[in-house]
Amino acid sequence: MKALLVSPQLPVSFWNFQSVLKIINKKAVYIPLGLITAAALMPPDWELKLVDLNAQPLSDDQLRWADLVFAGAMIVQKESMRALIDRAHRLDRKVIVGGPLFHHGVEKEFSDVDHRVLNEAEITLPRFIRDLESGAPERIYQSGKKCDIHTSPIPRWDLLDTRLYASMSVQFSRGCPYRCEFCDIPILQGRRFRSKTPEQVLRELTALLATGWRGRIFVADDNFIGDRARVKAILRRIAAWQTHRGHPFVFNTEASIDLAGDGELMRLMNEAGFKGVFIGLETPDKDTLRQCGKDQNCRVNLLESVRTIQGHGLEVSGGFIVGFDSDKEDIFDRQIQFIQKSGIMTAMIGILYALPGTPLYRRLKKEGRLLEASCTGSNTDGQITFVPTMGVRNLINGYRKVLNHIYSPDGYHERILRFLQYYRPVRRRPLRKGDIAALFRSVLYVGILNRGDGKRFYWRAVYQALFCRQRCFAEIMESAVFAHHFQSQTDQINGRFMDEPLMRA
Repeated sequence: MKALLVSPQLPVSFWNFQSVLKIINKKAVYIPLGLITAAALMPPDWELKLVDLNAQPLSDDQLRWADLVFAGAMIVQKESMRALIDRAHRLDRKVIVGGPLFHHGVEKEFSDVDHRVLNEAEITLPRFIRDLESGAPERIYQSGKKCDIHTSPIPRWDLLDTRLYASMSVQFSRGCPYRCEFCDIPILQGRRFRSKTPEQVLRELTALLATGWRGRIFVADDNFIGDRARVKAILRRIAAWQTHRGHPFVFNTEASIDLAGDGELMRLMNEAGFKGVFIGLETPDKDTLRQCGKDQNCRVNLLESVRTIQGHGLEVSGGFIVGFDSDKEDIFDRQIQFIQKSGIMTAMIGILYALPGTPLYRRLKKEGRLLEASCTGSNTDGQITFVPTMGVRNLINGYRKVLNHIYSPDGYHERILRFLQYYRPVRRRPLRKGDIAALFRSVLYVGILNRGDGKRFYWRAVYQALFCRQRCFAEIMESAVFAHHFQSQTDQINGRFMDEPLMRA
């Protein structure tokens, strides 16, 4: 069997860092980890090829070569997935799909899909392959059970051209114990924390190292610290592995704010090579946090917790949301104040999004407040999926106000200075192959060719990096490049609503 694995394209957004990729000479930020994990579950006598539309084009000859086309997608990849299916069907190729997109009420839009292999591939994909080889595959494969990820295979790194990517991805665990009203992780992955063994993790890292990869790895866990005892055991083993091999990898991951209360855990993360963590902070309003089920954020001082994590040498990226029912008129100013005081340079602020299947979606549907808009899956593009209590106009105007402040050159530079006030790196981030070339490209594209105030900000950051905090040189220069990306995305959002009739109402 010849199987072509295709990853649909992601739209341009805050999350895929298109402006940054040009400077670092890469095609995509993250790899299609789900697809290369599924590939490892396929029979060894199958011939496999992978095309990631975020990094390379797909030709008709490649589609004609395949007996079957496999594709997995998130909601934000819906349009690209639709185009891929249509194209494959025109060439008389069967398409097998999976991924979060197909758990979100898209049955009518994708009724022509040949086969759906849903839930966790470790359970459902072998069943599909068995039926396929016996000549009687079903249309839909699904399972209400969660797999034992001790049986999860090493991803097929060999299918990737790693030179195209800014980062690799691995997964140590699945599941999150919390119940945030707007989150679909408990539905897709469950609330029980399931982790791989330390031996599994090291085998995956060793296999990735054998490809020649050195540099960034994103640990794509739902909540990396869901079971601290098991995570600490894994971190100790990774730290020893890294030391023995000269620290080839730098890790980032996602975690909850209670990380700040465990000094040993943060120390072990540093020793293992972790440099950053994304945290869902959402809002500084505690009443809102309680109402949306974000109880873990209510039990701590959010600002002090962020500073504690930064003080342990971990850069904090933050997720923020506006549009909650309990948001008052001053929430936009409060969000700005919190973000600026926190020194969080990568502050991903979006409008509350009603993902199908979540408790939020069910509640809003019961209240008759859902809007019949196409679900893009992105909460940072200004899309409104429900009728907000503050009114659509106020919400969009407030959202733009926050973006325009935090990603203005002066607002961003203020956060860099605040970040440097609290950040205590454990070791200087090493320069790797390509870093010097990327630095010179940033000088050209951001420091010289860039128009407007962004150029002035860039050279202020260069001054800080060279003369004030040389130990944080890599972090400061990276933030200067990311600022260029965030400002360009903010300009696009502003342009999208500039002539919107709603804004003049």
